Amino acid sequence: MDHHPMGAWCVAKPSTSDEELQNNINYACTYVDCRMIRPGGVCFEPQKLVNKASVAMNLYYQSNGRNYWNCDFKGSGIIAVTDPSYGDCKYSFKQ
Repeated sequence: MDHHPMGAWCVAKPSTSDEELQNNINYACTYVDCRMIRPGGVCFEPQKLVNKASVAMNLYYQSNGRNYWNCDFKGSGIIAVTDPSYGDCKYSFKQ
C-alpha cells in the first residue's frame, strides 16, 4: 500500500515568530542533516524562514518516529495531513 497515514508531516505554524523559527531550525539541525535548506539545497528557495523551519522540523519529526510530541517545538509546530512538498523540495516521509 502506498497511502500515507493521517498526520504524516510536521510544519511550522504560520503565526510563529522569526526568532522561534530560527530556534527550531537550530534545534532540529543539531539532530538531522539540514543540507537541503542551505545554499544549493533543493529547499533553499524560497528564502522564507517558515519554509526552512518546516523542512527542518519535519526532518526531525520523521527521524524520531512521527510521534505528535516530536512536532511540538514549544507549541510552534503543527501536524499536517497533506504533503507540504513543493517543486524539487520534497518533504521527508519515512514509511
